[in-house]
Amino acid sequence: MSDSALDKARAQIEAARPDRMQIKAFFDPDTFTVTYVVSDTQTRRAAIVDSVLDFDPASGRTSHASADAVIAYVEEHGLGIDWHLETHAHADHLSAAPYLQQKLGGKIAIGEHIVTVQETFGALFNAGAEFHRDGSDFDHLWKDGDQFTIGDLNVTVMHVPGHTPACIAYVIEDAVFVGDTMFMPDYGTARADFPGGDARTLFRSLRSILSLPEKTRLFMCHDYLPEGRDNYVWETTVADERAHNVHAHDGVSEDEFVAMRESRDSTLAMPRLILPSVQINMRAGHLPPADDNGITYLKLPVNAV
Repeated sequence: MSDSALDKARAQIEAARPDRMQIKAFFDPDTFTVTYVVSDTQTRRAAIVDSVLDFDPASGRTSHASADAVIAYVEEHGLGIDWHLETHAHADHLSAAPYLQQKLGGKIAIGEHIVTVQETFGALFNAGAEFHRDGSDFDHLWKDGDQFTIGDLNVTVMHVPGHTPACIAYVIEDAVFVGDTMFMPDYGTARADFPGGDARTLFRSLRSILSLPEKTRLFMCHDYLPEGRDNYVWETTVADERAHNVHAHDGVSEDEFVAMRESRDSTLAMPRLILPSVQINMRAGHLPPADDNGITYLKLPVNAV
């Protein structure tokens, strides 16, 4: 993340008007994912952040209960959708952005470094020539420090790589939607062992987020209910993370974090839905082209390096 992007985010947070913003969270217990609808209470314009398409890997069938709950909320409150915002190409759930776009309109957007992810996984899955690897499946690619609006809500884009090279966070007024970069203080931080991930880069992204004003609200993309807690939660603050994050609180050095993260990551299993998720999410949530029999297939690499 550049100093310029960080300065823009800090200035925006200090001038924020949180009373203008409504945030509605939808928690999917199957993937532990939180989808957000962020709306301007006056203009009724809105964005959907990190949506979920239901997928049963045993049957290979998709369904829309999670997305339909979002649609019902949007319609009930008379919202107009401008954006479907992805924080990164998720490895643990399928994006519902195309389905929601078809129903509600709006543009699908992600960070510009998605092209690195597309190159890596396009090769792994031996995707055909129809997969262009240039980000063109998405309607818009954000650069670090880009600014835009949702209605009259101010948004700043922060590039926060480490978990993946393409991770971004959206600073909307005084709230930051951090994707998988960090979790609630009692759970810690994202893994950094996926292709293109890097624990040292992740630490620096974390410290950038945690250098924002202490009052800044942070909204997680996931919660996994660590031992000792009885309910799922997904909102915290910079102050709470700096004081209590079990992996990255104030006082943890970069070398200590890297050693912890690399040791911990070596013990973690791959996410249950990583192979279907990445194949679809690298295409902005679109399924691969159907074969000549009209059926869409996903690939399963066997003994791939």
